[in-house]
Amino acid sequence: MSTTPAPAVLLRALFDAAVASAQPALCLPPNLPAPPKGRTVVIGAGKASAAMAAALEAHWPGELSGLVVTRYGYEVPCQRIEIVQAAHPVPDAAGLAAAQRIRSLVTGLTEDDLVIALISGGGSALLVDPAPGLTLADKQAINTALLKSGATISEMNCVRRHLSAIKGGRLAAACHQARVLTLLISDVPGDSPVDIASGPTVADPSTCAQALAILERYRIDIPPAAQTLLNSRAGESLKPGDPRLARCETRLITAPQIALEAAAQVARQAGITPYILGDSLEGEARDLGTMMAGIARQVAQRGQPFSVPCVLLSGGETTVSLRGETTGRGGRNVEFLLALALGLDGLPGVYAIAGDTDGVDGAEPIAGAIVTPDTLARAWAQGIAPRHSLDQHDGHGFFSALGDSVITGPTLTNVNDFRAVLILPT
Repeated sequence: MSTTPAPAVLLRALFDAAVASAQPALCLPPNLPAPPKGRTVVIGAGKASAAMAAALEAHWPGELSGLVVTRYGYEVPCQRIEIVQAAHPVPDAAGLAAAQRIRSLVTGLTEDDLVIALISGGGSALLVDPAPGLTLADKQAINTALLKSGATISEMNCVRRHLSAIKGGRLAAACHQARVLTLLISDVPGDSPVDIASGPTVADPSTCAQALAILERYRIDIPPAAQTLLNSRAGESLKPGDPRLARCETRLITAPQIALEAAAQVARQAGITPYILGDSLEGEARDLGTMMAGIARQVAQRGQPFSVPCVLLSGGETTVSLRGETTGRGGRNVEFLLALALGLDGLPGVYAIAGDTDGVDGAEPIAGAIVTPDTLARAWAQGIAPRHSLDQHDGHGFFSALGDSVITGPTLTNVNDFRAVLILPT
C-alpha cells in the first residue's frame, strides 16, 4: 500500500518529475539520424540548446562541429560544439553576434551535408538578427513592449518572425542545399514548430499584415523602419512550399504533455489520482489562478467533477499585463499562485505548486512557489497584504518572504510552465 508524502514534498516531486522527463540526455538520442556522406554542422538556440548539444556529442559517431547559443548560466561544456551565452528575455549584442556566426557556419553547404538544428524555448530572444533597416536597439524596444503588453507567445512570435533576418524559416534557407534536421523541445501551447523560438528552420504561414494587426491590438508603437518593413511586406517569412525548405525535417523530441504525464505517474505511485486539465492553458495568470481556485473549491466541497484525493495538473504559458508603474518582483507562475491563494482564502486541504520548467519565472532565478492552506495567514502575520502584492505584481517578493519559493537553478531544459493543485480530504 502506497504512503502519501507530505503535501509540499509531493508537489515538489511532481515538479521535479516533469523537469526530469524533458532532459535532453533522455529524449534526444533516440531521434538522431545516421551520419551523412559530407559534413555535420550543429546549430541551435534556446535554454536547452547547450544540454541538447552535449547529448548529441555523447551519442554522435562521426565528425561534428557547430555553434549553439543559450541563456547566461545555462552553458554545458562541449568538446566539438561551441557554446555561446546571451541574454533572455530581452536580446543583447552577444545574441546578435552568435546569430550572425551561425548564419556564416551554414553558408555554402552541399547536398551531402547535414545540419542539425537544436531548438528550444527562449530561442526567440537568444537568436536575434534584425531585418534590414532595423537595429538591435529596435528589436530590444519592441521585444520589451511585447513582453509587457499581455500578448500571447504566439502573437509575440508572429511579430518577431516578420522583423527578423533569421526567424520564420530564414535560417533553414541559409542552409540550402544541405539536409536540415530540426530537433525541437516545445515550450509553447499546441507545440507548433513555428512558435518554438519563432521557427528559424520551418515554414511560416503567418503574414506581415497579421503582425501589424497584433501591434495595433496591443497599441505598441514601433520604429518607422519596422513600420515600413511590415507595410511593404518586405518582412514576409518563408511560406509552406518554399523549395528552399524541401530538405527540411522537424522532430518534436519532448513537450509539455510528456512532462505532465511524468508527473501524473508520480502522483499515482503516491496514491493520488491525477487529472491533466490541459497542456496549453493560456490567458492572464491572475485570471487562471482565480478560475483554478473555483475548480478546487468545487472538488474539495462537492466532490465534483473529481473525487478527493486528487491532483489537477496543467501546463501552458499565461501572461501578465503590466499597467502603470509597479514595484514588484514578479513572474507569471507566482502571479498565478498569489491569485489562487486569494481565491482559495485558506480553504483546508488544498495545496499547489507552479513553476517554469527552465528554473526562471519572469526575470528572477526562481522557478516558482508553493501555496498551502495557511499561506494568507502567514503573510498577514508578517504584515504583508496579499492583495497589494498581487496588484504590484510582487509574487516573488511575497513568496520569498514566506520561505515558499521553489529554487532549482538552471534546469537545462524548458517545456513551459507546470502547475499542480493538490486536493486532500480534511
